[in-house]
Amino acid sequence: MLFSERLRGLRKSAKVSQTVLANAIGLNIKQIQRYEAGNNEPTLSVLISLADFFDVSLDYLVGRSDRRERG
Repeated sequence: MLFSERLRGLRKSAKVSQTVLANAIGLNIKQIQRYEAGNNEPTLSVLISLADFFDVSLDYLVGRSDRRERG
């Protein structure tokens, strides 16, 4: 699974808007839209913020694992 698909799925399953997510991690809504469209890739610090927000592992967030749990 691609990062863009995983991010969109996590956001929708959490019932969080792009605006709420962007504000929660200190980004612009346009950046979230670009990530979900697959037009941009986040920096490591943004990936960590997203993983913390959704309480998932980095591997799960980027599609390298199907295990949501951290550690």
